[in-house]
Amino acid sequence: MSEALQSLLDLLDLERIEEDIYRGHSRSAVIPRVFGGQVAAQALVAAGRTVPEDRHAHSLHAYFLRPGDPGAPIVYSVDRLRDGRSFTTRRVVAVQHGKPIFGLSASFQTYEEGLDHQAPMPPAPDPATLPTGEERLRSYPHLPADTVERFVEARAAVDLRYVDDPPFGDFGTPREPHSQVWFRTNGKLSDDPLLHVVLATYVSDMTLLDSVLLAHGRGGWAVGDVVGASLDHAMWFHRPFRADEWLLYDQQSPSASGGRGLGQARIYTEDGRLAISVIQEGVVRVPREH
Repeated sequence: MSEALQSLLDLLDLERIEEDIYRGHSRSAVIPRVFGGQVAAQALVAAGRTVPEDRHAHSLHAYFLRPGDPGAPIVYSVDRLRDGRSFTTRRVVAVQHGKPIFGLSASFQTYEEGLDHQAPMPPAPDPATLPTGEERLRSYPHLPADTVERFVEARAAVDLRYVDDPPFGDFGTPREPHSQVWFRTNGKLSDDPLLHVVLATYVSDMTLLDSVLLAHGRGGWAVGDVVGASLDHAMWFHRPFRADEWLLYDQQSPSASGGRGLGQARIYTEDGRLAISVIQEGVVRVPREH
């Protein structure tokens, strides 16, 4: 296991303060606020620790309310909304400086047999044929060195490989609002199903709005031609998967308007099983010229 991955796992191992109350800390991010994927993952950890082990996360719905302060601890308070025969529902509020910064609802279900169908996996190249995220980042001479280093450090726990140039690598001309990345953790994980769901939640916030930027030829926060932040985030976990094995993140944007952009995606296992569906809306604004 890489040192970066162990550091991330330590970050996700929340401190229990009181029954249903947990405390977490933050790590460096590309932007000077808490990374949204981190707070979502930590909130899901808090929810999962109040649920029986035989019930697995099948959905989450979250709102990003305020920017998180990376220098302050985050307190996660869990409400036990429902414990039914098959489903368990939890609500989590993340608080900093006395104010909520994030809210999450998550549902868990016991395993059961049922109808089964899925959308087919789209074509994508073998991840082994693609450059690593770090190799791709360092290949763009227009990116400031400090920006590259922040990206490399923030993503060091994950092997994330773009199929095509990301927005910050090739911008200025609109492209199809569609993006693909392969990802897996940089090291093996335990067999705890919640841990794999939590790691996928963490990664899901890294690239989902890229397709919005592609549609408008924008490079994004790495080059400063847009400003933005996640507003809300939803995930549905359909089938078992491992976050330490290759997952294809197929992303697209059906709409952008009113200073907001919508990204939607499907995550497939390498053998073609649809594991996760994701939708996110974010603020995407063009900086005003003075």
